[in-house]
Amino acid sequence: MKTVHVDTGRPYDIFIERGLIDRSGETARSLSGARRATVVTDSNVAPLYQWRVLNSLQRAGFETTTHIFRAGEASKRLDTVADIYRTLADFRMTRKDLIVALGGGVTGDMAGFAAATYLRGVDFIQIPTSLLAQVDSSVGGKTGVDLPQGKNLVGAFHQPVAVLIDPDTLNTLPEKFLSDGMAEVIKYGCIKDEAFFELLERENAFDNIEAVIETCVSIKRDVVSRDEREAGERMLLNFGHTLGHAIEKLHGYTEITHGMAVAVGMALIARAGEAKGITEAGAADRIEKLCHKYGLPVSDECTPSQMAEAARGDKKTAGSEINLVLLSRIGESFIKKIPLDELEAFISE
Repeated sequence: MKTVHVDTGRPYDIFIERGLIDRSGETARSLSGARRATVVTDSNVAPLYQWRVLNSLQRAGFETTTHIFRAGEASKRLDTVADIYRTLADFRMTRKDLIVALGGGVTGDMAGFAAATYLRGVDFIQIPTSLLAQVDSSVGGKTGVDLPQGKNLVGAFHQPVAVLIDPDTLNTLPEKFLSDGMAEVIKYGCIKDEAFFELLERENAFDNIEAVIETCVSIKRDVVSRDEREAGERMLLNFGHTLGHAIEKLHGYTEITHGMAVAVGMALIARAGEAKGITEAGAADRIEKLCHKYGLPVSDECTPSQMAEAARGDKKTAGSEINLVLLSRIGESFIKKIPLDELEAFISE
């Protein structure tokens, strides 16, 4: 088993091992004295894994129940969280009990937000089953839901007590969602590690996916440990996300996945940085080629004007300015504030 320690205000470990999902109860019991555990999952993941997790939890002595919501980003709303609250209340969950987030990024975000806010905070464990969640969203303690005006506008920082990553769960993912997760993998190479980016160019990431997952969560661990509340360096993790979130919003959160939108966002912002002379020439070509290698798009029908308008509701705005994450070169990133009124012109280049 590989273990990555996250040294935040509330430290925890990320465990990576094949078959770990069947020992989730044993691991949870070693970390929690809870009597009850509520598994939160979606309609796609539940038929595949809920009984394996429930059986493991029950063998470890937990009383269990499950809350299942309709799969998809469109469910990442306050009324879905309200439904989770009702399940927790009906099960008589206490502050000493445990929520288990079983699924992808949407599940982790909502189950984590429910854990952060129900009874003003209960423990939760992440069991991410998608590549995107395993390499990115399950780590770092960001939780939340979307509003019609934008993604993740309501949320809280609430660190899990552990993250249990079983790479075998990726075997049941459709190819589309493996590609989806690769956008976040590529992001880490772009912002922090050129050698890792080169490895993704040279080899097939899926030939040694455990090492790829470990590299990504280790990079995120280092950033989050230094900046838990996103006051500075952690903003770098949003590379490609400002435009990506705008594209998701313009597509109604249904026609394009998060990873697809982020891939387009990375390509566009790298191209804009090159046009401004602040990103090394050739970086955008390398990013686009790597995205294509892993089945990701690098362009979209949305116009710069539409994207700039949609980005006005992004949580990265500050007054009349917005924080953009740009590259000086592959592996080196920085934050640049620009006036919102100049965003359209910036990305049009």
